Amino acid sequence: MAISGSLNITAAMVDPALLDLPWDLPLEDWPEDSIAALPKGISRHLVRFVNLSGYVIAIKETSEDLARREYEMLRTLQRMDVPCVDPVAVISNRTDENGQPLEAVLVTRHLKFSLPYRALFSQALRPDTATRLVDALALLLVRLHIIGFFWGDVSLSNTLFRRDAGSFAAYLVDAETGKLYPGGGLSNGQRENDLEIARVNIAGELMDLEAGGRVEEGVDPLEVSERIVAQYRTLWKELTGWEVFPGGERWRISQRVDRLNDLGFDIDELAIKTDETGTQVRIQPKVVDAGHHSRRLLRLTGIDAQENQARRLLNDLDSYRATFGREGQDEEAIAHEWVAQVFEPVVRAIPRDLKGKLEPAEVFHQLLEHRWFMSQKQSRDVPLAEAVAAYIDDILRHRRDEATMITPPTGLITLPMGADEDDDWRSKV
Repeated sequence: MAISGSLNITAAMVDPALLDLPWDLPLEDWPEDSIAALPKGISRHLVRFVNLSGYVIAIKETSEDLARREYEMLRTLQRMDVPCVDPVAVISNRTDENGQPLEAVLVTRHLKFSLPYRALFSQALRPDTATRLVDALALLLVRLHIIGFFWGDVSLSNTLFRRDAGSFAAYLVDAETGKLYPGGGLSNGQRENDLEIARVNIAGELMDLEAGGRVEEGVDPLEVSERIVAQYRTLWKELTGWEVFPGGERWRISQRVDRLNDLGFDIDELAIKTDETGTQVRIQPKVVDAGHHSRRLLRLTGIDAQENQARRLLNDLDSYRATFGREGQDEEAIAHEWVAQVFEPVVRAIPRDLKGKLEPAEVFHQLLEHRWFMSQKQSRDVPLAEAVAAYIDDILRHRRDEATMITPPTGLITLPMGADEDDDWRSKV
């Protein structure tokens, strides 16, 4: 606990620059020179983005009890490796210049390269974008339910999204209504309640976009909202359900583990039961955590990436090893060589003024895609250096800056003629 005058700051580590912000003003009255122009989602509370010590923080006004509860919940979820925003501080005992009390605030760190769902498209929401957003949210909800977390307000608005090799990765933003049941986990009724909240909220959010003319034809809000239920049930069954098979097909145990690894989950243990005659086997996995590929990539290369990005980079690493006949050599040594000879030269080739466009791992994934399509179109194996130059000029230079994206007052993004920000960029090749 740190105290400055009557101001109370609760934080794991206090940034002294916090004390320089105008805490004696209601958040809605903060001067423009304090505000960072970043895209905001919909919130029941007033939220402002502020530049602080070289990074951006989000400040939300709320009651002191709610701020402290959410701060502690986010810290707990973070310790459990759940994708969520980073809690920075709770600031209370605020008063204005006349000594009148002001609401407490929760301070979180802005998730770099993340966007609220409304900022992920330039003019209108396309059907495949809606599907990918909902699929990402379904996976996040499954991860939360596995650890025993009841969200209570599942929605696109309470989620931030980061690009993940053609898909999206979802991060929890608002934990105000959440409750953790780490011992017994969630009941089926609690899980179904969260699912119904998600279905209703998503339908409402998409209908709101539709009313504003920001949904393309082919996007049915009700159909999209139903998808989260179907996708959730499929994932939940794969991750937690019993599977029964004949005793002679024990290879299916390894097959189940491989499927779970492909989904990005590691397995802590398997519950295996056989019947009295030994003719049938029942297995049920105990999922320990998501991030199978990202952890392997981090261990081998030190590169911290989203799960699908990690999968793509590992595939390129495997291809590199096969191309140069290194299959029998030490995996970590080959990974170090691949980083030095392939990955880092690509990252260094990105001009300084374009480095905020996308995360390095996402750039590398998109470059591999661009190179493949170039090779297909030209019927030759395009060298990596040539593909890098083409990708920078044809694709990356025309993207908006997602590290610190600034939106025009209208909330719409103006792009070069013919460029749709959320178009699958393959179409530009």
